[in-house]
Amino acid sequence: MDFGFNPEQEMLRASVRKLLDAECPASLARAMMDDATARPPALWRSLAELGLLGILVPLEHGGQGGSFLDLTVVLEEAGKSLVPGPFLATTVLGGLAIARAGTPEQCATLLPPLARGERVATLAVTTDHRGGADPVVAIAERTADGFRLRGDVAFALDAHVADTLVVPAHDAGGVTLFALERVTAGVAVTEHRTVDMTRRLASIGIDAQVPATTVLGSRGAGAPVVATALRHARAALAIEAVGVAQRALDLSVAYANERQQFGRPIGSFQAVKHKCVDMMVGVETARSLAYYAAWAVTENAADVDQAVAMAKSYAGDVATTVTSEAIQVHGGIGFTWEHDIHLYHRRALAIAATFGGGIDHRDAVADALLGPTPRA
Repeated sequence: MDFGFNPEQEMLRASVRKLLDAECPASLARAMMDDATARPPALWRSLAELGLLGILVPLEHGGQGGSFLDLTVVLEEAGKSLVPGPFLATTVLGGLAIARAGTPEQCATLLPPLARGERVATLAVTTDHRGGADPVVAIAERTADGFRLRGDVAFALDAHVADTLVVPAHDAGGVTLFALERVTAGVAVTEHRTVDMTRRLASIGIDAQVPATTVLGSRGAGAPVVATALRHARAALAIEAVGVAQRALDLSVAYANERQQFGRPIGSFQAVKHKCVDMMVGVETARSLAYYAAWAVTENAADVDQAVAMAKSYAGDVATTVTSEAIQVHGGIGFTWEHDIHLYHRRALAIAATFGGGIDHRDAVADALLGPTPRA
């Protein structure tokens, strides 16, 4: 397959790189670690003004009407700059679910504010589901005037800053999607600060008295939408992991050429050379897998689930390994809180664990190739 980005996509990459170089240095990610929301307002406005929050939003609803391949170049650059906040949650999870499930009237109401950066949305599923477990945990009960929701969703991505929670719930008709305001009586959102403090997780508690009157699309039609959103999210994380690993490699090579030991750069020593070459091989292999997965998602290829599982597994593992090795290349300074390299390792660890770890996706690939096998 002869794969490459078109000139428009490369121009988009250059524009994103220029924006992030100017407005999203590593110091911003560090500052967001202590911020109540981890969402920098100035950067969020700039992302919206450049149209990046609405790449997947149709033109008629104020977005760019772009493809997932268009978003791919943005995600890779975002990984390099450790973009903090709910970018992934809004563009790939909540926004995509609304666009795929909502009626034209619902999309006209809910999507333009997302594209303009005025509101944030996320999908109320746990990032920790694994081994084929059902990501939908909420229950919807039919009432005379609509539905009532109940359930506890653990570790939903950026739910603490989401204005709209897209809640998939089991009901008698299958899986139905609901648009629920986070600030609703009976809805409790508890923020968690995990290893990557620039991208937060939150638990959502919905008691049995919460009315749900906004059904997105048709009742019982939510399962394919959830599967599609999670497929896109896993591919997005694989691409972001490539960006994280690439920046860690670049920082390592630059440091190895600057740091002097015994009167010569440490990059001239064979052991350091070999380490950096191994890192580079891993990054390039992960990039190939992630790009193919992005293409497969865009084209809905027959092997899309296998491609995404392979990319998510390998890229997540590579990003974790490369960022760990980058700390080693930096020596003693790399282990300090003051150095930025640990921020990349934190993001890599979070990516690797989100929406299934490497072993879960390798099991999925094995099942696809060999058929289901008993689990220990």
